[in-house]
Amino acid sequence: MLMSKQKKNVNVNVKRLLISINVLGSAGPIRFVVNEEELVATVIDTALKSYAREGRLPILGTDITTFALYCPLVGSDALSPWERIGSHGARNFMLCKKPQANNGVGDADNGTRVVSRSRRGGGSWKAWFNKSLNLKISTH
Repeated sequence: MLMSKQKKNVNVNVKRLLISINVLGSAGPIRFVVNEEELVATVIDTALKSYAREGRLPILGTDITTFALYCPLVGSDALSPWERIGSHGARNFMLCKKPQANNGVGDADNGTRVVSRSRRGGGSWKAWFNKSLNLKISTH
């Protein structure tokens, strides 16, 4: 009696990438394999679940809408949650919480709002990156 294995319908043209995601404030990167066609939102979700499963600190939560994924090679703008992770050819990313705007104090005279950012959790990966570069520069 021959038993045949049914192969899954897999597209052989889709490349798989080993990506590395650094989380601001965490000890080290999270690494996992993704299809280059996966959406950035799916990658953020997978990263948050892996981060929580490993018991890493600081605790981030699971709401993907409060996070942004950055690619230092592309520029300073966050990647769109609807673009493909492989569209830029990068494999290293930075996951950061999006800045949260508090309910500002209204100005009675002109109706403008003053929005303050909390000191904790409001940092950006750009500031962290620039600070790390300054620490590595030495004079001879």
